[in-house]
Amino acid sequence: MLKTFVRLLGDSAPAWRRYCLMTVLYGVFSGLTISALAPIMLHLLNNQLPAASAWLAVLAAGLVLCWAWRRRVEQAGISLAVAVLQGGRHCIGAHVAQLPLGWFTPQNTARLGHVITQGTMAVAQLPAHVLTPLISGSVTPLVLLLALFALHPPLGLIALLALPALLAVLLFSARLGRSADQAFHRHFAEASMRMVEFAQAQSVLRAFNGAGGGTRLLEQSLQCQHSSGAGLIVRASLSALLNSWAVQMTFATLLVAAGLWFGSHAGAQPQDAVAVIVALALVCRFIDPLQDVASHVEILRGAHGQLKEIERILAAKPLPEPTTTLQPLDGAIDLQGVSLRYSAEGPEVLHDVNLHIPAGSMTAIIGASGSGKTSLLRLIARFFDTTQGSVQIGGVDVRNMPRASLTDTVSQVLQDTWLFQGSIADNIRIGKPDASDAEVLQAAHMAGLASIIERLPAGLDTPVGEGGARLSGGERQRVTIARAFIRQTPVLLVDEATAALDAENQALIAQALHSLRGRCTLVVIAHQLGTVAMADHIVVLEAGQVVEQGAPAALRARGGRYARFLEQRHAANGWRIAVPHAGHD
Repeated sequence: MLKTFVRLLGDSAPAWRRYCLMTVLYGVFSGLTISALAPIMLHLLNNQLPAASAWLAVLAAGLVLCWAWRRRVEQAGISLAVAVLQGGRHCIGAHVAQLPLGWFTPQNTARLGHVITQGTMAVAQLPAHVLTPLISGSVTPLVLLLALFALHPPLGLIALLALPALLAVLLFSARLGRSADQAFHRHFAEASMRMVEFAQAQSVLRAFNGAGGGTRLLEQSLQCQHSSGAGLIVRASLSALLNSWAVQMTFATLLVAAGLWFGSHAGAQPQDAVAVIVALALVCRFIDPLQDVASHVEILRGAHGQLKEIERILAAKPLPEPTTTLQPLDGAIDLQGVSLRYSAEGPEVLHDVNLHIPAGSMTAIIGASGSGKTSLLRLIARFFDTTQGSVQIGGVDVRNMPRASLTDTVSQVLQDTWLFQGSIADNIRIGKPDASDAEVLQAAHMAGLASIIERLPAGLDTPVGEGGARLSGGERQRVTIARAFIRQTPVLLVDEATAALDAENQALIAQALHSLRGRCTLVVIAHQLGTVAMADHIVVLEAGQVVEQGAPAALRARGGRYARFLEQRHAANGWRIAVPHAGHD
């Protein structure tokens, strides 16, 4: 946990070491200042006022020193908190930016959002509000322990033996709520994801769940969060109660020991009795910082859960970057013995795929849902690495291409469309930030955005809203296509590019793709006959394996799976909804 915290501090790690040293010194100063009460009380009880006055001056000086030093410790803690909020989020963001795109599942994205918002805030509170009383509260009793040994060794020995027992109880109580804390953070992240999903999917939910069923998944996630939260409260309360009891038991044991001493030493020397009375006064001050430690352990445990979540994210391994830069010769793509599993224990998504896609050609990948089409495209773009085999572009293994080089070589049109807040032109320019207005306009026309630009008063400068909310699904799709077109990379991967478009715009996109033939290597996943018919090469996937590939005419003549695919599509295009004649049921 400590390594993760220091990693979040980044360049402020030396300030963390200074803070720890300052806090330890504050605990020492506090212990020595409190210990000054002993000689004051001893001299007062022995009617030695001048000596008591001298020690009273020492006590006053100690109080001033502790007050001034505590201010410095608090300022250092606040500086560390700011460093966690700034440098910590930057550290997480920089690490996440190195992770393969395949890591960004809905679950991981929800965890990341929770960590960035709630997690870093909880961790930032540690130096500012938690670690100071914990560290100083652990050091101060150790200093007072020396004073207790000097005043009355039996009480000092009991206090010394009580410390490891108290530590064992604190560790046990911390473990008691750890599993509940992890479950709560997991359900909290899931509930947050469901709430965002619920807000974004209102049109679908209202269309298909008019009776209120659209809230079922949200209600389930909230119920899980409520249940895990209740469990966490119960365990946290039990842990806090156990910690408090342990501290009070230590205090009670010391009081009983002192009482037994008085009972068995009725005729003891006055000096010995005075020493025990003064030791009992120090026992009260010995217990106070331990009570602070016990009350802050629960907060530390909660932050520990957040740090574990951060640690899991930081433990995700980025794809290895090559040490040397190799540039592809052209846009040819070769897959040699490619197999893929998303996890070591998961099933094979792709198995022994061998493909050669010539530069400047257009290849259409078809197959049933779940056959591995999207996974194949993601391997070419290196969302993740193959389990076996290699993927090469222009004779260079994608694992030997730096991320910047691969990004300059491959552009993509994905199934999921996402627009950033800004204008249509701003979103198109994400593909090429230095693009001129003419280039943006040309890409927009190629993507079928001409009619939209003419219809909107501000044209390309029209704001798209958050996530593109002011545009329709088809319009958002066309903006993402224009974003890919403007890059003019040697390889263009298209995954269901026309899925959200009407027939007219499907034809426009098909025409734009046709115009790119020979200028870049096109790999297209499509179910539209018009798009498939333009391809130079057809690849049919089934259960992660290539079961057919070749020129469209040759595959059609063979009468295999591609021929059956054409028959099904022609049959689907020929479907008509019969309109009943008047007077018929």
